[in-house]
Order: sequence, then C-alpha cells, then structure tokens
Amino acid sequence: MSMAEKQEQSRLQIYELAMPGVYLLEPEKHGDDRGFFSETYNKCVFESFGLGTGFVQDNHSLSAQKGTVRGLHFQTPPDAQAKLVRVLRGAIQDVCVDIRRGSPTFGQHIAVTLTAKNWKQLWVPEGIAHGFCTLEPDTEVLYKVSRYYAPAHDKGLAWDDPDLGISWSLDEGATPVLSDKDRNYPCLSALPAYFDTAKA
Repeated sequence: MSMAEKQEQSRLQIYELAMPGVYLLEPEKHGDDRGFFSETYNKCVFESFGLGTGFVQDNHSLSAQKGTVRGLHFQTPPDAQAKLVRVLRGAIQDVCVDIRRGSPTFGQHIAVTLTAKNWKQLWVPEGIAHGFCTLEPDTEVLYKVSRYYAPAHDKGLAWDDPDLGISWSLDEGATPVLSDKDRNYPCLSALPAYFDTAKA
C-alpha cells in the first residue's frame, strides 16, 4: 500500500494552527457497547505534514488539583524536543509560546483546550515553550517526545511573564498550584536566543 493510500485510510485529521509548526490533531473515535477504538498516531500521515516521528520517550503526568500549572517548559539544542500531547483523563488549557527568534510569531502564544472527551491532541515543535493548566481535578496527560530528557538542556519560561499576556484558565482569585522550579523561570526578555531561525 502506498503512503497516499495509507493517508487516505487514516482516521487521523491534522490542522495547522496560527503558529507555524503547531498542529491540532483530531483522531476519530469509534465506540460501541464494548467501549471504543481510536487511531491516535499514524507515521505516514505525520510524515506527509513534515512532522518528525522519531519518538523516543513517553511522559505521563497526573495533576491532582484543578488549577495546577505546569510550564512553560522546553529543551535546548541539541536535545530540543518536539511533543505530541493528549489528555487521558480530565481537561487542560494547553499553551504554546513561540521562542524562535526570527519567527513571525516570536513572543506570541496560542492556547487550546484538550480534554479526554474531545480527544484532541497537540503537536508542539522544537522552539516552543509549552505548558498547561488543569481544568479538572485528577487530570492525566500523556505526551510523546522526540528526544530523551536531558537535565543540562532542560529550561523554562515564566508562566506569568506579563509581556506574554497569557490568560490562564484559573478560577477568579485562585492561586495556581506550581512547582518551585516553575516559579523561578526567567521572563522572555531575559531568555537567551536558544532558537534563532534567522541563523538557521
């Protein structure tokens, strides 16, 4: 079977969002009295969109409390990661910030809602600071990554950087649940040029 035929048979739809390289995926979900079946990944379809498919590690997180903010995270070259993110239980506001200098959307962000019910996924390319806020308690997130975790290249961006203008989906007056690490990341203005598309 050719790649085109495999793409045509796929039950996975992919749409590019308003930030270059960021894609929303909508797998079909087929249910009956037994439960459901869903094709959540298809190598041929990914390759047709120019998306690398060399996943090397799966990460699974549980956030017990609603209003937990994780991020904004990224790894620097040569261990920069692309991610495929989906929610297994609960719901999140998923946020991407473009930190690729020279990109037309540098310093901008987009946010999408991923839930276990809507079954959508998000492709996050290298050069994007990524994070999420849980909208329900006991939310579980699974994401596949293209590079192994590399502590020396593990970096972050301040979740509350005022220049980013992110409107996190927190209840009015609520204080987000954060790790100590996530409280102390720098703002974008203080971030080195880890990703410079103008020099690429």
